[in-house]
Amino acid sequence: MGSTAHHEVEGVGRRDLIKRSTALGLVAVPGMGLLSACASGGGSDESDDGSTKGKASKDNPFGAKKGTKLDVVVFKGGYGDDYAKAWEADFSKKLGITSTHTGTQEITGKLQPRFNAGNPPDIVDDSGAQKINVDVLYRNGQLLDLTEVLDAPSVDDPATKVRDTLIPGTLDPGMQEGKVVALNYIYTVWGLWYSGKLFKDNGWQEPKTWDDLLAICKDAKSQGIGGLAHQGKYPYYINVAIMDLIAKKGGLDAMKAIDNLDPKAFVGSEAAQEAIEAIYEVVEKGYLMPGTNGLTHTESQTRWNQYKAVFITSGSWLENEQLKQTPPDFDMKFLPMPLLPGSKLPFEAIRAGSGEPFIIPAKAKNLPAAKEFMRRMLSKEWSTLFAKQANSLTILKDGVDPGVRLRPGTQSTVEASKAAGDNTFRYLYTEWYSEMGTAIEAASNELMAKRIQPKEWLKRCQAAVDKQAKDPASKKNHRD
Repeated sequence: MGSTAHHEVEGVGRRDLIKRSTALGLVAVPGMGLLSACASGGGSDESDDGSTKGKASKDNPFGAKKGTKLDVVVFKGGYGDDYAKAWEADFSKKLGITSTHTGTQEITGKLQPRFNAGNPPDIVDDSGAQKINVDVLYRNGQLLDLTEVLDAPSVDDPATKVRDTLIPGTLDPGMQEGKVVALNYIYTVWGLWYSGKLFKDNGWQEPKTWDDLLAICKDAKSQGIGGLAHQGKYPYYINVAIMDLIAKKGGLDAMKAIDNLDPKAFVGSEAAQEAIEAIYEVVEKGYLMPGTNGLTHTESQTRWNQYKAVFITSGSWLENEQLKQTPPDFDMKFLPMPLLPGSKLPFEAIRAGSGEPFIIPAKAKNLPAAKEFMRRMLSKEWSTLFAKQANSLTILKDGVDPGVRLRPGTQSTVEASKAAGDNTFRYLYTEWYSEMGTAIEAASNELMAKRIQPKEWLKRCQAAVDKQAKDPASKKNHRD
């Protein structure tokens, strides 16, 4: 299969997304629960002691055994964990397999000791700021190769493999060395966000160029409002803006140069230089929301909800994560990253693809049930359950019942996806090279605090790329 991601980058099944999203309504369902956003060590059932293996059948291809238990751990963040509880209830009803459920944001804290002791859960939503990096788990031989699940018959159409029911390209972020070891389940869009009410009150128009964005930031500053907020304690978020600007300015080649560890990925890249200088202009001109560099994601986002900033960077889990803090008339909107002069991608181009990685540990105690649980996650019934509970789309083509209504902010990402058409892109270095990703985030943190300038940022990021390129294993990941 290879580790290339050109299918996703050059159009992550946009037609598939458009086809199913047109059926989704424009308003939220009243009363929808408040929610917050390998072949490796084994791969067979060798870790089973025999007690979890039942009789395989057409409807139960992995032999998930009635009366056994499934240990489920879910990141309880932007999407909450009510959807997982609904899945577990259905799993118990239909297969007689009960679940031990843990919803937490402390994935590393709770699970690293269990992985180290050889006693991991059966299935994990490994996400959030405290996730265990998938590339690290893979290198340690702790992840199940998901090929068997993906090649199993689909719940909805047994004549079709599970993998063939998914939006093209959405498996790519879960790949390590050509093997899918994580299932990124949620269809995610990344970019800028703003309040429709604040825009209307000030007579602002959606900015399509970076100069237009700066003009709004200048106007906002004159009123005592920050131009841009970011989640300072988690520089992953400001990198959404930086990396989007690089991709849109330099096109897919500029993005792939970073993923492919090019010696000119940053130093020597005109796109990278112009992008980081554009971000730094926001800092230099005092357009950042005061205090944003020292805030967590929820603290910064809450101040943004209080109209203390115009824009904020995030993914499409933002609306769910901020439901309790968002005023009823806030009118949350998604915005593709505005363009720098001479950009190769159009304004409508967006970073989009799959997020929220689910993994099955290689040493899971109940592998048959874990595999069957994941297979059912990719059914229309469970995809619809997710959309109802978590206000978001999944990677399943036509996977959401037409009766499901999305909230306004999330609906705006659906509209943005339709407008983008095939103009979508997605970096993979964050999944392939977590150490390099962390180094780039650290450089961005220093830049936003004005402790370094653009030239030094480029130098540090290139050093992180060059260091990663020296690792022989990095040659096993490449995108065309």
